Amino acid sequence: MDLWDTTPSSYTVGELTRHIKTLLEREIPPLWLQGEISNYIHHSSGHMYFSLKDEFAQISSVMWRSRNAGLFFTPQDGMQVLAFGQVGVYEKRGNYQFDIIKLIPAGVGQLQMAFEKLKNRLAVEGLFDPARKKELPPYPERIGIVTSPTGAAIRDLIQVLRRRMPAIEIILRPTLVQGEGAAEDIAAAIAELNEFGQVDVIIAGRGGGSLEDLWAFNEEIVARAIAASQIPVVSAVGHEVDFTIADFVADLRAPTPSAAAEMVVPEQAQLRAGILETLRHQQLLLSRMISAEKNRLAGLKSSYGLRRPQDILKQRHQRLDELAHTCERALRHTLESKRSRVEALAQRNHDLAPDSILNRGYSLVWKVGSHHFIRSAAELNPDDVIGVQFASGQIAAKVHLKKCNKTITDLFAEK
Repeated sequence: MDLWDTTPSSYTVGELTRHIKTLLEREIPPLWLQGEISNYIHHSSGHMYFSLKDEFAQISSVMWRSRNAGLFFTPQDGMQVLAFGQVGVYEKRGNYQFDIIKLIPAGVGQLQMAFEKLKNRLAVEGLFDPARKKELPPYPERIGIVTSPTGAAIRDLIQVLRRRMPAIEIILRPTLVQGEGAAEDIAAAIAELNEFGQVDVIIAGRGGGSLEDLWAFNEEIVARAIAASQIPVVSAVGHEVDFTIADFVADLRAPTPSAAAEMVVPEQAQLRAGILETLRHQQLLLSRMISAEKNRLAGLKSSYGLRRPQDILKQRHQRLDELAHTCERALRHTLESKRSRVEALAQRNHDLAPDSILNRGYSLVWKVGSHHFIRSAAELNPDDVIGVQFASGQIAAKVHLKKCNKTITDLFAEK
């Protein structure tokens, strides 16, 4: 038998996904899960999306708005947490995820608590407001760098900047990036570059490390120095998962120092290619415009209108005569129609005139001494004197009978 002669029984994708969802939710009861938050997103809908990970694995997680509204802390990437929830399946994508019911910090130390406290206070002051952030210049000429002169960050920055834009000028203000006095040194460096005023953008950062290593960029003095800077500041602290207070205050946050260099300056080769492409496009447009105008001029030169202008005028005169004749004929027709209508109305008016009605045998009756015509016999009483108007002449009469049961038809029949 040919394999294609029979159709095997099958599941739909939706049926299989729902079956997997049922198995997971039935076999794995609600549980506590400990892990580190990464890729945290607080959506505009109010829902929270992130991953919980350890050194071996990670699981996508979600905490709905109705459940996260009562959190006493703000989740952050890199934070260790305990989450109570249940494994489920997001059917649309076929991904399993952890549906969180309750979330608490796991071993949050004094530094993390201080971080949250300062972050919340500065947010209330408006230091993180997107409206106050400055746009980066599209084509900077000088880049000010605030970092350690011996760390990996400065090497990465210089390498990427030189590769992307060899002509860029780099001005380094060497600073401490961790330990005692580092925060004050970073703040002073940002202020000095502003006073110098000869740089277009400032990159402040360092390589990755622990929360303690990065703490200088979580100090209030650094946050306020960035906020006070008249020159746009790009924060480039740690790795992609590392977040500091400086990241929130800066005009732009780069996940790494190398990424900061790529975000700040355009690539020279791309600029050159873009300029050449623009030139080619403009040349093509200009060539097409010139060609179109040449064709238009050639068409005008060979057009019948230019070769025989008198013929064109004669045709226009003939057309005007035709239109005038058409208008005159339409006007005559309209006048005839209106005249017929007026004559018909005049005849109708004549037929309805009192004289015309009296000539047809009708008469007008009024009670002598009154000023209105009699319309009903009920208006008259015996011995009333009435006047009668005929088509020719009038008479006066006296009413003898109050009521006559005979109709006009009967009277004519008696005759």
